[in-house]
Amino acid sequence: MLVTLILALLLDRLVGEVSRGHPLVAYGDIATWVEAQARERFATPAQGGGVAWVILVALPALLLMQFLSWFPGWLTVLADIAVLYFCIGMRSLEEHARAIQQPLLTGEMDVARDKLALIVSRDTAHLDAQSVAAGAVESVLENGSDAVIAPIFWFVVAGAPGALAYRLANTLDAMWGYRNQSYLHFGRSAALLDDVLNWIPARLCAFFYALAGQYHRARHCWSTQAPLWDSPNAGPVMAAGAGALGIRLGGPAAYGGIVRERPVLGEGAPAEARDIEAALQLLRRAVGVGLLFVFAGVILL
Repeated sequence: MLVTLILALLLDRLVGEVSRGHPLVAYGDIATWVEAQARERFATPAQGGGVAWVILVALPALLLMQFLSWFPGWLTVLADIAVLYFCIGMRSLEEHARAIQQPLLTGEMDVARDKLALIVSRDTAHLDAQSVAAGAVESVLENGSDAVIAPIFWFVVAGAPGALAYRLANTLDAMWGYRNQSYLHFGRSAALLDDVLNWIPARLCAFFYALAGQYHRARHCWSTQAPLWDSPNAGPVMAAGAGALGIRLGGPAAYGGIVRERPVLGEGAPAEARDIEAALQLLRRAVGVGLLFVFAGVILL
């Protein structure tokens, strides 16, 4: 298992996200078609959303489980590496973050704002350098859990089918998990189940951030600030991450032209451009800590 994890992470490091033909792009098209069918065929949006989730998450995971049972051990290992590689996105996250950091360092604010807009849902058109840096660091910390730690966790728990189910569920939450008129009911199952699947990985990620950074400050911020955040999983991750880095995140942010007052996360000076790289380094150390835990588990078991 540990070798499979390391090889998948190495493959992600060497290859990164494929530029063409990524399976999740095709999956998004399929999900859009299933959504249209479910809305048409079921009496309520909530029923349609629940059935669509089962078809798009549970069914592929079960099919993968059956598929893997047909092949000898070495082919299964190769399949595990391939599936986990497609489920994690560490290099992609690093590339997006550095694409924001570089223009920030050179004063190209319009470019930095445009690059940030690719990975966050807040309004970025009028952000200053400090707010752009903070948004990028928040994205690194949160997506470090969603795109790296959580897929690894579910792979350890349930193998490639577990990692696949998590990744697909997380994708549907990104597509449907909105509290607006169109998705409030249809996307309820996707949002709730994503929260459930992320509950343990998010807290593990927060713990790994603490171990990889300023431990006592991270634990203090986690315990006092995370309960104030509106997301049950992003709160612990970003509070612990900000504390581990010794910086301040959160605060007001505009979404769709409406300013939302968000709690302050972390302690210390406001985030700067250099803290984007610091957040990436924290994530890498946290992944290393996670692998050490897996190694210890393999030895003990």
